[in-house]
Amino acid sequence: MQKYWGIIFILALSFSCKEEEKAIANIPSAEITSIEILEKPIVKHFGFNLEEFEVELDTVKSGDSFGELMLENKVDYPKIAKITQEYRDTFDVRKIRVGQPYLILKSKDTTQGAQVFIYENDAINYTVVDLRDNVRAYKERKQVRYKEKELSGVIETSLSDALLQQGIDYMVTHNLANVYAWTIDFSRLQKGDRFKVVYKEKFINDSIYAGSEPIESAYFEHNGKPLYAFAYENDSLKNIVDYYDEEANNLRRTFLRMPVEFGRLSSRYNLKRRIRYYGNRIRPHKGTDYAAPVGTPIMATADGTVTESTRKGGNGKYVKIRHNGTYSTQYLHMKKQKVKRGEYVRQGDVIGWVGMTGNTSGPHVCYRFWRNGRQVDPLKEDLPKAEPLAETLQPDYFTYITPIKDQLDCMEYPEKPIEKEAGAEDLASLDK
Repeated sequence: MQKYWGIIFILALSFSCKEEEKAIANIPSAEITSIEILEKPIVKHFGFNLEEFEVELDTVKSGDSFGELMLENKVDYPKIAKITQEYRDTFDVRKIRVGQPYLILKSKDTTQGAQVFIYENDAINYTVVDLRDNVRAYKERKQVRYKEKELSGVIETSLSDALLQQGIDYMVTHNLANVYAWTIDFSRLQKGDRFKVVYKEKFINDSIYAGSEPIESAYFEHNGKPLYAFAYENDSLKNIVDYYDEEANNLRRTFLRMPVEFGRLSSRYNLKRRIRYYGNRIRPHKGTDYAAPVGTPIMATADGTVTESTRKGGNGKYVKIRHNGTYSTQYLHMKKQKVKRGEYVRQGDVIGWVGMTGNTSGPHVCYRFWRNGRQVDPLKEDLPKAEPLAETLQPDYFTYITPIKDQLDCMEYPEKPIEKEAGAEDLASLDK
């Protein structure tokens, strides 16, 4: 049977070829000369035509090193040494990470030696090590398209849940929390709080999602109070971008409201608190506790110099920071510190991770706050705000935000799904 099918296929092919010849024969000669043969377009990846090479695509595995990968692919020692020594600032071979993808472009001759090594630093950036002739290394970026995204939501349980339900990248949650870190306590959001956000998403080759850009503008309604936020470059020479409200007030304060993102306020500053750990006796609690899972990053709430990074008694592992002549802060019960005494840290820098060292019944950070050498309740402090936008910049600022504010005001909130009551048909379906 297979033989018959083969004969039929050959007859059909010859018939189609004859028909094609007849069609071409009937075309006037003047038209035939105008027919052009279209060449296959050359598609380049990472700046190279991959059809010119034998391509090996892999990921860095535990124990891999740049030198060994090159030796396995017939690259000699002098070339490896040149990349290692002369191009360390461009490509530090000691810092290739397990799991990162790479390409090796090999020659198509019998040697199949490596010609080019391409290491993907992340989804967008990559490093090329050209091993042909004059060995060199250089950094490049994939072509990225930016698409503006509008987003809105209503809080039912938490900000992260409101965004995750819409399939939104967690980094948007992180960025939005950073915008309002000085003005909203995200551990105390209320059901019904609402938000609107405008930002850009990044795409590689128009289809591969590559993350989100910082928030461009936002609106947050917390406890019925509206809070606008507009990103604005207040110093073009230093490329400093800050967030201001509709009256040009800076949203920043000198201190963050809390040292962990989305931490739960588990115990407030209380000089008459009974502590179960000490037999339910009254012992002053001069800190503010934020419960969070072990390993949660702890952030410096303001710029300052680390004066202590050690372990002591019931405090466990902790860090203390002097911010200026008036204020100091301390962060207790860390799993591990990230900073050392004498280091200068900036607001938002990670200084350690939540743990359970010292006297504690659960994972949390005990945040202590000093003013003029006396411990006080940070939640009752009227902390100074950052300087508003300079008056000379305000006219341009108001012109800039007018259409953006209109855009936010016109955005609608998602409709809440209507929960229908179970009817006869629904009840009947349950019986099946």
